[in-house]
Amino acid sequence: MTAPNPSPSFLQQLKGSMDTLLVVDVFVVIAGAIWFAVAVTLHSQHIEAPLELFQRLWEPLFTPAIGLLMGAALLSGVLGWWQRRGQR
Repeated sequence: MTAPNPSPSFLQQLKGSMDTLLVVDVFVVIAGAIWFAVAVTLHSQHIEAPLELFQRLWEPLFTPAIGLLMGAALLSGVLGWWQRRGQR
């Protein structure tokens, strides 16, 4: 018989939640980029609604999503560098 798995620590739960948030964030940013490309294409055909909606959502949705993604990438790089530095 095996021992029951101990419940994950608070830090493990926090890391799991942050990982999930970042995965969702990546998909929001990718969807925004696709939406922008489609909206610009439609704008060239004088269909304005998708681009106008994208512009209204830029500040409250896409700017923070891109900032979060960039911040996570920088933090990941710094933590990786710090871990490699500590192994020497």
